[in-house]
Amino acid sequence: MDQLVVLESRALTKTYVSTAPPTEVLRGIDLSVRAGELLVIMGASGSGKSTLLYSLSGMDRPTGGQVLLDGRELTSLSDAEMARVRLTRMGFVFQQPHFLRNLDVRDNILLPALKAASRQGRHAAIARADALMERFGIAHVQDHGVTQVSGGQLQRASLCRALAGEPSVVFADEPTGALNSSMSADVMDALTDVHRSGTTIVMVTHDPAVAARGDRVVYLRDGVLVDAHTPGPWQEAEAQQREDDLLAWLRELGF
Repeated sequence: MDQLVVLESRALTKTYVSTAPPTEVLRGIDLSVRAGELLVIMGASGSGKSTLLYSLSGMDRPTGGQVLLDGRELTSLSDAEMARVRLTRMGFVFQQPHFLRNLDVRDNILLPALKAASRQGRHAAIARADALMERFGIAHVQDHGVTQVSGGQLQRASLCRALAGEPSVVFADEPTGALNSSMSADVMDALTDVHRSGTTIVMVTHDPAVAARGDRVVYLRDGVLVDAHTPGPWQEAEAQQREDDLLAWLRELGF
């Protein structure tokens, strides 16, 4: 496998047999994600984009095909082995942050990193989490409860939690979907900063302004990848032109 490819799917399929007739959600997806790339997955509602994200990350088992992370085939792993890969090699940011209400912000960020770290690595994990909170401007609310901070602060905390374990890939499913435009821009600035530091990100979004931040945007229709748009590295000065170009491409695809 090309050394620049960190994540790959080969002939990936997903069929839900609980429906009558069975529902084919993914139909033979071949996709490669390069190290350090911000890849955006778009498509109409029901196109299978979240199913693709969950299948790539091992949160959902595909029906057929393969997923490889850093050259390791994931689809044959046991549930316990896959859970360990998710904990140690992947980070996750969802539309709604999933935090434990009985823990403060800092402890929610630290929990998965400490579970993943060896006894010798615990101090490094703590230092990394503290540095991330400083980097993303939430150190001053680290001892607050999760109901005492804003939605934007919670999403930045989600980013800190996702990065604390030094993952190979961060998966983001509609990370700005529950935020207003100001908070959305704030979170995307943080996510762009993460990407520029070299982190690989695979993101699902329906928002063209968010998608315009991507190095590459792929379009999913009825479980099939039908086209790709490659705006290249993000430049703030080109933001409006990138969004306009992306919108024109999406309209051609019937989005």
